[in-house]
Amino acid sequence: MKNLLVLGGGTSGLISALIIKTKLPNLKVDIIKSDKIDIIGVGEGSTEHWLDFCNYVGITLQELLNETGATFKFAVYFKGWTKKDYAHFVDEDFHYLNGNYHPLHGLAIANKLKNKDILPSFIFDNKIPKNAGSHQFHFDTVKLNAFLIKKCIQKNINIIEDKITEVKSSDKIEYLRGRKKYKYDFYIDSTGFKKLLISSLGATWESYQKYLPMNQAIAFQTPKTNDYDIYTLSEAMSSGWRWRIPTQERWGNGYVFCNEFITAEKAEQEISKKFKHKIHIAKNIKFNSGQLNKSWIKNCCAIGLSSSFLEPLEATSIGTTIQQSFLLINYLTSFSDKDIDQFNDNNYAITRNNLDFVLLHYLCKKSDTKFWKYITNNIKLTDSLLDNLEKWKHRLPTCLDLNIPYSLFGPKNYIILLNALNLFNVNSVKQEYLLESSLNNDIIQDKLKGLLHRKFDVITHKETIERRKKYEF
Repeated sequence: MKNLLVLGGGTSGLISALIIKTKLPNLKVDIIKSDKIDIIGVGEGSTEHWLDFCNYVGITLQELLNETGATFKFAVYFKGWTKKDYAHFVDEDFHYLNGNYHPLHGLAIANKLKNKDILPSFIFDNKIPKNAGSHQFHFDTVKLNAFLIKKCIQKNINIIEDKITEVKSSDKIEYLRGRKKYKYDFYIDSTGFKKLLISSLGATWESYQKYLPMNQAIAFQTPKTNDYDIYTLSEAMSSGWRWRIPTQERWGNGYVFCNEFITAEKAEQEISKKFKHKIHIAKNIKFNSGQLNKSWIKNCCAIGLSSSFLEPLEATSIGTTIQQSFLLINYLTSFSDKDIDQFNDNNYAITRNNLDFVLLHYLCKKSDTKFWKYITNNIKLTDSLLDNLEKWKHRLPTCLDLNIPYSLFGPKNYIILLNALNLFNVNSVKQEYLLESSLNNDIIQDKLKGLLHRKFDVITHKETIERRKKYEF
C-alpha cells in the first residue's frame, strides 16, 4: 500500500488520518473534505482515551487549551435520573486493584456507601485541585476541527477541498470523482451518516432502536458564565435528557428525545421554559442508533459515525473513533482476509460494549412521565448485558466479563454505575469482599478511610485553565 484517502473532514476523519500517519509516516495520506462541511458548534466531550490520542500524535495540553476552547471534564453528572443524583467519574486513586478484584469498591458497597460518598468532594463542589490532571475534555467543535486540520498539515497530510459526486466500485472501491478523478490503494469512509463509500460495497446497518428508542436531538448554544462546570451535565427531561457542555467561549446544549413521545417544537418549548427564555435551535438532528455489520470491506474501512452511532449519553463518538483507529493500524500493513475479519469482530464488540453501558443508564426505574414509564416497563436489554447483570448480582464486575480489546468501558466504569443505580446485592458483595480481602482487610480499610477523608486545595475551573495555558502548575 502506497497511498490512502480519508473521505470526510470532520472530527473522525481528521483523528483517523493523524493516527494512521503517525503509525505509517511514509504512507501518503490525503483527506478530501467539502468546503461546506456542516459542523454543529455546540460543544463536544471526550472520554479518557483522548489523552492516549494526544500523546500518540504529539498534541500538548497547552495548545489544546489555547486553540480548541477546551475545558476540563472530570465526570458526567446525572441529574434527575434517580432519586439521588450521581456522577460517572473514574477516580484512579479509588480503583485500587488486587488481582482482578476491586477491594475498595467491595468494601465501600459492603458498607452501603453511595456514589457521592466515594467520589472526591470537589466534583460536587465544582472546583479543581491545584495539581489535578484530567484525561477528559470538552471542546468547541468548530475550533477543534480547525486545530486538527492544522495538525494534519504539520504531519504532511494533504487536505483537498472537493465534493465527491461519483463512487466507482465493484467488489472494492475503484475510484472517486469530484472535480477530478481520485484513485487510492485504501479508503477511510468518514462521511458520517451518509456512509458514502462503505454502503457502495454492500455494508448493512444494524439498528439498535429496539434498545435505545431515542432518535432525535435539538442542539443550541447559550452564553458563557463566570466559571465552567467540571462535568458534562445530563439532566432527565420529560421525553429524554438534555446535555450541557462548557467551553471557554460558550455553553453547548442539546435535548435528546424520542419523537414518538414529543415533537421537536414541544421539546424546544420545554427547554425554553427551563431556561426561562426562548432558545435558538442551531440544529435539528434525526438519527438511528446502530452499527454496520462490517465496517471494513476489501479496501475500505468506515470510521466514526459512518461505522456506528449511539445517542451521545457518555460521549462515545470521539472515543470510539480513537479506539477504532488504534485497532485499524494493527492491520493496515498487510490486511489479509483474516485480518479484516478480526478487525470487524473486535470493532463490532467495541460498539456492543458501548451499547451495553449506555443502555445500563436506563435501568434507573424512573416513571414520572409517559416516556419514562415506557422505558421502565418496556426496556429491552441485550443478551450480553442480561448475562452480565445476572453475574453482577453476586459479585463485582471483572476484566474477565468485559474482555474486549480497545473497548471504552471496563469494570471500573460499570461498578460506579451499578452502585449508583442500586443494582448490586449488597450482602453478596459484602460476602465476596470478606472472602477476597481477609488477609489485607486492615490495609484496605485504612486506604478507604484515607481516600474518603481527602482534603483538596482547590481553585476555580477558569483559573486552572488560565494557569495551564501559561504552563503554570
